[in-house]
Amino acid sequence: MTILVTGATGNVGRHVIQQLTQRGAKVRALVRDPAAANLPDGVEVVQGDLLDVDALRRAFQGISTLFLLNAVVADEFTQALITLNVAREAGVKRVVYLSVIHSDHYVNVPHFAGKFGVERMIEQMGFNATILRPAYFMNNDVTIKDVVLGHGVYPMPIGSKGLAMIDARDIGEIAAIELLNRDQAPDGSALTRMNLVGPDTLTGTQVAAIWTEALNRTIAYGGDDTAGFEQNLRQFMPAWMAYDMRQMAERFLTDGMVPETGNVEQLSRLLGRPLRSYRDFAAEIAAAV
Repeated sequence: MTILVTGATGNVGRHVIQQLTQRGAKVRALVRDPAAANLPDGVEVVQGDLLDVDALRRAFQGISTLFLLNAVVADEFTQALITLNVAREAGVKRVVYLSVIHSDHYVNVPHFAGKFGVERMIEQMGFNATILRPAYFMNNDVTIKDVVLGHGVYPMPIGSKGLAMIDARDIGEIAAIELLNRDQAPDGSALTRMNLVGPDTLTGTQVAAIWTEALNRTIAYGGDDTAGFEQNLRQFMPAWMAYDMRQMAERFLTDGMVPETGNVEQLSRLLGRPLRSYRDFAAEIAAAV
């Protein structure tokens, strides 16, 4: 049977598709622009998006398992619920959903609360599902590398509680493994949730120290100014999204993104190797400078 991947051309989706195709899976991708998708040979492409019901109906024909990833957008919750309803109508019973760690605790953060609502719908609708709950993507920090390199400051207000940052490549590989497991699981299999974390739980000061080592010059932590963070983000994204990100950053400061006991060991066993570290990530960036 065929696995449908949404969010197929994004940072995680591309890694999911690559890992699935390497494992011999039959993959279909839902994309907005097939001409620009640039996906591996053998991947079937369907044009559409998560609000295009007709495209979803076409995409779900012959599908056994869904990988549901949708972007942080104003109608994210609606997109997910429409997709899940069309999937169920098409007879799809197996789902792997990319949520976020602490979705049930960061209740004031809009995109966290929305993802938790989707988790609840997946459970209530009776899918055989795996809910993946990743922590902060270390790859997000590619967007601030020019600030680090040009100004000697790590500007993300991540605080002192610590974030268990994870590499998007690890997320993609774990998702592919879980999709294949779900695809082969018997009907009625229990819903499971997995925290996806990196090997180290890092504070802002510790991340700055890693950059200092990688670049061989002093990089300072920019501090916990979430109001300034919001204002900077408004240069690149809508005001509502910048405010959403500020709310998330404020929860970084008060709660962090701390894994549960055994999370790192579970993921390492699943992958059969150690998780990629932030130190590795920073070294890759430094090597390309």
